[in-house]
Amino acid sequence: MDVNAAVAAAAAIAGVLTGVIAMLAFRWSERDQKRPTRTSLHTDPVLPPGVDTVLSVLRSSAVVLDEADTVVKASSAAYALGLVRGGKLAIEPMLGMARDTRRDGEIRQVELDLPRRGTGRGEALAVSARVAPLGSRLVLLLVEDLTEARRIEAVRRDFVANVSHELKTPVGALSLLSEAVMDASDDPEAVQRFAGRMQIEATRLTNLVQELIDLSRVQNDDPLEDAEPVRVDELVAEAIDRCRHQAGTKQITMAAGGTADLHVWGNRGQLAAALGNLVENAVNYSPARTRVGIAARRISAPGGDMIELAVTDQGIGITDKDKERIFERFYRVDPARSRATGGTGLGLAIVKHVVASHGGEVTVWSAENQGSTFTLRLPEAGAARDRASQHPDPDLADEAGTTESSPYEPLPAPEVLP
Repeated sequence: MDVNAAVAAAAAIAGVLTGVIAMLAFRWSERDQKRPTRTSLHTDPVLPPGVDTVLSVLRSSAVVLDEADTVVKASSAAYALGLVRGGKLAIEPMLGMARDTRRDGEIRQVELDLPRRGTGRGEALAVSARVAPLGSRLVLLLVEDLTEARRIEAVRRDFVANVSHELKTPVGALSLLSEAVMDASDDPEAVQRFAGRMQIEATRLTNLVQELIDLSRVQNDDPLEDAEPVRVDELVAEAIDRCRHQAGTKQITMAAGGTADLHVWGNRGQLAAALGNLVENAVNYSPARTRVGIAARRISAPGGDMIELAVTDQGIGITDKDKERIFERFYRVDPARSRATGGTGLGLAIVKHVVASHGGEVTVWSAENQGSTFTLRLPEAGAARDRASQHPDPDLADEAGTTESSPYEPLPAPEVLP
């Protein structure tokens, strides 16, 4: 009996110990499950219901901070802008706004210029930051990138200012010349001289207004609505005919070459205007008794064959600084020379928009006193519709055109003929 009692007592003690150990293990497991892990810090639903869904569809960069200024939630755009680094809000002014809002519950908004990540050029991002309380513990920061909007606004502001200046100059000249004609009514030679100047200024004003209309049209119209196959040979012949008189006056030889019987798909009038502008610039900025060449060829490209049209001159050339801006509206390398040749500074802007809207690109190679080569690349008829539909809006692109090495050999150095 004593042995049986001892065995029973031992079994009872073992059962009690097993129960205690099981209970402790269960409690420990519960505590371990409740303890936050590195993963749970990012996945636990700490936001109020529905907020996560709303933040995911916002266009603004969103950051949610807790009472310890730790980032609870941040959108991918916030990381891209450099707002969040190492789980903390990296912009000190925004962090100060968040703390003030957490303290008094007031909504705050401010515009800031942030350094652009990954560049050493000192460029800044313009942003608008808005901070608001989110519940009792959290703070919501919404950041809107205003850089592109400011750039577009600056372009529009400069455009209006330049238009006003360009229109004011010939209009003022016409006003002064008309007064001079009235004062010289008894001098036929002076009247004739002033009338000739008035005709020049009126022509300049007419050209400016027409180019403004052309620029507005190529920016707003879809050139592929009435597109058709266009023979490159006809475009080249029309561009040469357009500038034949100016070239003849300066004894400039115009030569066409390259592959024959090529076709592009697009608006014939706009393509002819773009190529004509390049040839006209080549003639106007070339010395007398030099040569302007126009060459066409087919090249292979990943999205389909392209047609290249290169206009090469032996002119004064373009500096590297000016090459970055020549496709801007109203920008002229030599304003005094452009005024003498009747240039408005809109020709290359029109070329850029025409080519971009047709799914192509324009590039330039140039060296001072060695001439320039402007190259149009347009999709060959057949593959043009698909390429043009995928091309970005030219208005959202950088105002500057593209510069690169020319695939064509430059013409020999200008040789003044006797």
